[in-house]
Amino acid sequence: MKLGRLLFLIFLGVAGAGGVRMFFAEGIYVATGSMLPTLQVGSFLILDKMTINFSKPVPGDIVVFLAPVPPKKDMIKRVIAVGGDRVEMKKKKVFVNGEALDEPYVQYTRSNSNLKGDSFEEETVPEGFLFLLGDNRDESNDASMWKDEDGEPIRFIFSARVRGYVRGFY
Repeated sequence: MKLGRLLFLIFLGVAGAGGVRMFFAEGIYVATGSMLPTLQVGSFLILDKMTINFSKPVPGDIVVFLAPVPPKKDMIKRVIAVGGDRVEMKKKKVFVNGEALDEPYVQYTRSNSNLKGDSFEEETVPEGFLFLLGDNRDESNDASMWKDEDGEPIRFIFSARVRGYVRGFY
């Protein structure tokens, strides 16, 4: 095989792999325990970047998005409520549209402690936004805790910040 042809085939392979990673799917690594017990620290999963172009996240989906607080890195959280839903927390219990959620996937490491973010008054999720929480509620940096520079809560994420759906064996 000629060197030029080999280099061309290598270029096609690299470009193809880059295109798949950029537009279709990407391997991700779970770096924190915020989604325990659902996602184990050290797990490798697939970020499905394609489906997000054809469907909107719904409650229960696990998504990757750009964090609204420093350091502005990718985070993995569960969709709890979507635009138009009313959400509140009372002593760690999540209510959506007045109904307590059944969340068998949630873990509390400090269930007897009253932590910041364990309770907040009902708010309506604006259209085009999402309310996201980690499954490991007492250890998750999520919408129950986020604050802007002025100390005001950041409860909702603009859905355009979502990069894709987490896929894997969880």
